[in-house]
Amino acid sequence: MIHNDVLRSLRYMLDITDTKMAQIARSNGFKLSDADMASYLKKEDDKDFVHCPDEAMAHFLDGLVIFRRGRDESRPLPPIELPVSNNTILKKLRVAFELKDDDILALLKAVNFPVSKTELSALFRKVGHDNFRPCGDQLLRNFLKGLSQRIRG
Repeated sequence: MIHNDVLRSLRYMLDITDTKMAQIARSNGFKLSDADMASYLKKEDDKDFVHCPDEAMAHFLDGLVIFRRGRDESRPLPPIELPVSNNTILKKLRVAFELKDDDILALLKAVNFPVSKTELSALFRKVGHDNFRPCGDQLLRNFLKGLSQRIRG
């Protein structure tokens, strides 16, 4: 899934402005203008559309964790994880929205995309682990859809 689709989905889900999205990305020291964020949130057929780079997405996801859960001043900011894969997005959203495995399974079941607990745990393994599995676009899309339904009602 392209990062722009994830950003648009999160903006809709949280019902926040483009400016607030840019503020979230800047919350951990990243330099990003409101205009840059607005261009990432445009549709692909818009002339002002720009693909969201991995670095901007990584900073936004880390900023989202801070926005949703607050910042722990006793710890330094963790380094950003590059490249940003669907697995990374899923992990960061799990932390930001304080979701347990059962919550994620329920979200996916609610949108008619059931996944087993074993399949889910494989998505959160480190790359290189024997049981690691890459997160597909369809699973991430359905996860975002289920999360939107839960948050927006």
